[in-house]
Amino acid sequence: MVATKLSLADFLSLDTGPEARCEFVDGEVVQMPPESPRNVLISLFLLQQFLQTVPFHWLRRMDTEIVVSGRVRIPDLLVLGEDLAAVLEDTGRSTITEDMPAPLLVVEVVSPGKSNEDRDYRYKRSEYAARGVSEYWIVDPAKAKVTVLTLVDGLYEAQALQGEALLPSPQFAELSLTVAKVLCPKG
Repeated sequence: MVATKLSLADFLSLDTGPEARCEFVDGEVVQMPPESPRNVLISLFLLQQFLQTVPFHWLRRMDTEIVVSGRVRIPDLLVLGEDLAAVLEDTGRSTITEDMPAPLLVVEVVSPGKSNEDRDYRYKRSEYAARGVSEYWIVDPAKAKVTVLTLVDGLYEAQALQGEALLPSPQFAELSLTVAKVLCPKG
């Protein structure tokens, strides 16, 4: 028996509840496993840093979906911007649809495993670029690097950074974060 694939509208009509972390890929609901403790600390640290530079209502952490190229993703951290925050506030579901403005920044913290690497480095990279997300950070604890991608003429230009390198952000120049500090937020 062949399983019937869902449409995007079908997925968005599901009531999965806030505790269920599900992405929608190629007509299928994909349950996301719990994050590793290190990944949780990294995303919380980045949230704390952004709270010092942008308004609170611009930030979302692991709780807001974004529709990209007919798929639904749940980034580890989003910086929305004023227009998107206002539009999202008036919806019944924390989902950034294709008719809404793009977030200013998406951050993904790579979970261990080859499939997670492919998802964050390959698939999400093209999906976020197509969606018009102007800045995308890939934080990779296993490789001890952060890749900062900046959208230029519809494609991302990437800077892979390690160690004490400062993370360059064209939109958030007031941030002064090193890769080492992001990857090891406790110390």
